Amino acid sequence: MGNQGPRDRNRRDRRSRRLLAAGAAAAALALGVAGCDSGDGTTAPRPSATSRAPLWDRSPDSIAAVGDSITRGFDACNVLSDCPTVSWATGSDTSVDSLAVRLLGRADAAEHSWNYAVTGARMADVPAQMARAARRRPELVTVMAGANDACRRTEKQMTPVDDFRAEFKDALATLRTKLPRSQVYVASVPNLKRLWAQGRTSALGKQIWKLGICPSMLGDAESLDPAATRRRDTVQRRVEAYNKVLREVCAKDARCRFDGGAVHDYRFGQAQLSHWDWFHPSRDGQARLAEIAYRTITAEKPVT
Repeated sequence: MGNQGPRDRNRRDRRSRRLLAAGAAAAALALGVAGCDSGDGTTAPRPSATSRAPLWDRSPDSIAAVGDSITRGFDACNVLSDCPTVSWATGSDTSVDSLAVRLLGRADAAEHSWNYAVTGARMADVPAQMARAARRRPELVTVMAGANDACRRTEKQMTPVDDFRAEFKDALATLRTKLPRSQVYVASVPNLKRLWAQGRTSALGKQIWKLGICPSMLGDAESLDPAATRRRDTVQRRVEAYNKVLREVCAKDARCRFDGGAVHDYRFGQAQLSHWDWFHPSRDGQARLAEIAYRTITAEKPVT
């Protein structure tokens, strides 16, 4: 990361601006009690400071992450193991420059970011993760889940779309019960079929896939017969349906931002994929995920 001085100064500046804004809001609210002359002898109430406050804060002071193996940095450092230090969301690795480091600065990221993701988790597991995250009272929660709902032993075992929707809504409701004003960033489910296309040229990757990594998509990786093609297309359509759910449910929450499909659309190449499994992001891939999240969260307007 280099010198963190400017980032720390920016953080102090944000806090100063918030204190000034709070003072201005208090003054505006005090004036609002007296109302204002509408010009016809009546007194019209001033709009409250709260009603004018932006719903989305582009510089939150704390972050919690929920989700699956991608957010745990699985296979990015060592074969078949988590490596949360390189997590796109909360990691400390300088080569990744995680979302927490980008938003909070390195020192504050170490103290004010928490990773509750679990390798192998599906959307059904996210409400419980969200409940644990809520205890920290984070200003921002990141969600990346859904790949394992599609990555089952067979395509018939994939999570039904209606169940996926109910589980995601439950996760948001769990957070809102405790933290109605916390913000939520939702990453789209990666393009699993494109990951298969990238990794199927690696002899080592195909051997690792046989251990059970996403068998619905990666099983019998070299086969291009009609049945295998139909199976992969079925999985890919389910991923697209999951992303539609994430977009629609998030859009109904004023403090939720979906990435607009940016993670799904990103073309992970060999440099961005783990050379142990050709499926999970490498350090470089984790850095690309951090960039996408940072761009979405700090954008002036949400991605549509």
